[in-house]
Amino acid sequence: MTASAKPALPSAHPSPAETSVLDDASRVLKIAFREEVDIILLLDGVGATAGARYIAPSSENVAREFSSSEYSKTVGGIVAGEPPAIDLSAEKRLIDCLVALAAEGSIQSAHDISDGGLAVTLAESCFAANGLGVTAKLEENGTAESALFGERGARAVVSVTPAHLARVLDTARQYQVAAHEIGKVIRGDAFRIQYRGSAVIDSSIPALRDAWAYSLERNLVKG
Repeated sequence: MTASAKPALPSAHPSPAETSVLDDASRVLKIAFREEVDIILLLDGVGATAGARYIAPSSENVAREFSSSEYSKTVGGIVAGEPPAIDLSAEKRLIDCLVALAAEGSIQSAHDISDGGLAVTLAESCFAANGLGVTAKLEENGTAESALFGERGARAVVSVTPAHLARVLDTARQYQVAAHEIGKVIRGDAFRIQYRGSAVIDSSIPALRDAWAYSLERNLVKG
């Protein structure tokens, strides 16, 4: 950043197309969840709204792109498919929405969804917090694996106080960004995610942080 540059909001996905200017540096957001009972929203620039109807990406695209994900490579041993397509219009809608939300001070945190997908994004926001966990419920179509670990772009997780929820949803609608309430921040070290009514992840933050922080080191030692 040059001396004359203005502070930029952290990119919701690491591409030059999403770099935007935030005039007030005090409004820059961090990834850490901040308060117990804050509501967790999934913002989606691709799943734009048409009236009250949510338009989801096609299942064919989701399946093809998921086969190139970190989960597919690490768990399934599969390296195939195509990386998630970049929708520049969706990326712009999302980043413009995030800049607006940050500028008005209506959200507590924001974190992009990229490597590892939604589940890893939620976990990283807990790792950066102090004594906070997550309980979340997902109702997407498709497989639990793709919902949890799919790496499609133009998405971000934000946390918001209950008092600011209506304002955030209104701002998202103005920018044609879909906003879905997926969970809450809780006190303690529990990390729980349900998918279509069934528990798919039930762990502790310390156990997940250990795997996240030291897996590479342990694999190198084994090698």
